[in-house]
Amino acid sequence: METVEQIRAVRCWVENRRVCLELPDQRVFSFPVSKYPLLSNAADDLLRKVQLRLHGRALRWEELDEDILVEDAVLGRFPRAKAVAA
Repeated sequence: METVEQIRAVRCWVENRRVCLELPDQRVFSFPVSKYPLLSNAADDLLRKVQLRLHGRALRWEELDEDILVEDAVLGRFPRAKAVAA
């Protein structure tokens, strides 16, 4: 059975309220923290505490209790905004 390699990062950091990921082929991908509700309201010092987990397949902010799959972010699979009740 053939397996598809998951997208992973070799490095991550936060710059100007954007999460930046370096992929194994040296491409750099970034997305705004505003794409994730918990991140969008977080202080810059907490955002900078991002860590790579699961061999580069996930991002973790321990103090914010937030986990994001690298593949979801790179492929633009962001959480949907909740509908505002009228």
